[in-house]
Amino acid sequence: MKQTYLNRFLRYIAIDTRSDESSSTVPSTPGQMVLAQQIASELKAMGLDRVLLDDKGYISACLPANTFNTHNPVPAIGFIAHMDTAPDASGKDVKPQIIENYSGESITLNQALNIQLSPDEFPKLKQYIGKTLITTDGTTLLGADNKAGIAAILCAVEYLQQHSEIIHGDICIGFTPDEEIGRGADHFDVENFAAEWAYTIDGGEQGELECESFNAAKATVTVQGRNVHPGTAKNVMINAATIARQFANQMPADEVPEQTDGHQGFFHLHHMAGNESTATLDYLIRDFDKTSFAQRKTLMLNIADRINTELGEQRVSVEIVDQYANMHEELVKLPHVMDIARDALNNCCVTPIEKPIRGGTDGSRLSFMGLPTPNIFTGGHNFHGIHEYLVVESALKSVEVIVELARLTAEQ
Repeated sequence: MKQTYLNRFLRYIAIDTRSDESSSTVPSTPGQMVLAQQIASELKAMGLDRVLLDDKGYISACLPANTFNTHNPVPAIGFIAHMDTAPDASGKDVKPQIIENYSGESITLNQALNIQLSPDEFPKLKQYIGKTLITTDGTTLLGADNKAGIAAILCAVEYLQQHSEIIHGDICIGFTPDEEIGRGADHFDVENFAAEWAYTIDGGEQGELECESFNAAKATVTVQGRNVHPGTAKNVMINAATIARQFANQMPADEVPEQTDGHQGFFHLHHMAGNESTATLDYLIRDFDKTSFAQRKTLMLNIADRINTELGEQRVSVEIVDQYANMHEELVKLPHVMDIARDALNNCCVTPIEKPIRGGTDGSRLSFMGLPTPNIFTGGHNFHGIHEYLVVESALKSVEVIVELARLTAEQ
């Protein structure tokens, strides 16, 4: 199983599938379709039913049930992963390094650039002494988010095919493009997918089991200034860049990602640009609580109003667009979905780590589209950056958990 998993994972990360928020195409980058075509071919070669790759890069397939009970039919369940990698770092020409029997010391990712993967900076590494790690070469991300999930799902399906003694209902498989830029569920056909519930295999360290996600919105603050020569600017210039700085200074300084965790929300200023004439600030707004989420949006609007009042004219505008909601609202209605997942982890000798996702998955939106979808670990760490790594033993545990979820659903 280990070599099969490695072969798959390494094959997938060789394809650059970095998504692009500035693109209007679906998928947003051509590499995603290249990977989608490869996966679709594999699914057909495996003999799965209903293999479909649509023109937007969405893949679906089904491993048919091997047990039937007309009086108490086994529910069809799904497993979902995304094909794109995050725009935060390059995904081109990934050069993975396989570290067997990890020693617990710093790993040199790139000697020429003096880039280290150090347990001093990333303490969780100490948990994996003696394990097999896959790292980057320090110039790209790895792609475990979420190609580790794709590999795990296909390895689990192949295992079920090879072990017909494991009873299961229909196993529905879905792979999506553009999850990292918030579009993964845009064209997902829930009805055609035909599962009663599903699990995204898109979490991090071994044991992660998540049924809560942020309420999420993005806000664009735009400042319109008035530019004149600075030598004659007194009482005439309105410097958009200066006003943008004033806006940022009035935002809560301690409610940012680098100072929050657990169930705490935040404002994240992730891009800024401008000059005297025009300036923009791009924020992410995140909160688990619906009321606090609404208050965060109101705060930004109030700051704009206050600055405009001080200026005596409308110079600052805030556009807020909701992205996804906390999937816990839907999953709490169906406790058996999480109960089965907890049992599956425990049966595989994996201690469940239940915590809120400080982000979102395709399941955040799919849960509100009629497909309840909590999230399960892949074994990856440090997603979206050059220090990303995958613990192979944890990845194989995710395969084991998927198989057990299929078995338990049929049994229960």
